[in-house]
Amino acid sequence: MNDVFLGVIAVATLAIAIAQIGVMVAAGRLARRLERLTERLEQEIRPLFSHLDAIGRDASRASALAAAQVERADQVFADVAVRIEQALNAIQATVSVPAREGRALFSAFRAAFEVVREMRRNGRRRHGRGDDEDALFI
Repeated sequence: MNDVFLGVIAVATLAIAIAQIGVMVAAGRLARRLERLTERLEQEIRPLFSHLDAIGRDASRASALAAAQVERADQVFADVAVRIEQALNAIQATVSVPAREGRALFSAFRAAFEVVREMRRNGRRRHGRGDDEDALFI
C-alpha cells in the first residue's frame, strides 16, 4: 500500500511537472507573440509620431504667423485711430475758428445795430426835446 501511495505521488508530481512545462512553453510563445506585436506596433506608430511632430511644427509656425498678423492689425488700428483723431482735431480747428470769427462778427453787427437803434431813439428824444425847448425859448 505504501508503494501505491508512492506511485500516486510520483504520477501526480510528474503531471504537475508536465503542466508547468506546458505553461512555460505557452508563456514563451505568448512572450514572442507580444514582442512581434510590439515591434509591428512601433513600426506602424513611428510614421504617426513623425506626422504628429510635423503637425506640431506647422501649428507652431501658424500660431507665430497669426500672432504677427494680430500685432500688425493692432498696429494698423492704432495708426488709424491716431489719424482719425488728428483729422477730427484738424476739422474741429478748421470749423471752430471760422465759427468763433462768425460769432464775433455777428456780435459786432448786433452791437452796431443796437448803437444805431439807440441813436435813433436818442435822436427822436432830442428832436422832441428840441421842439419843447423851442417853445420855451423866448
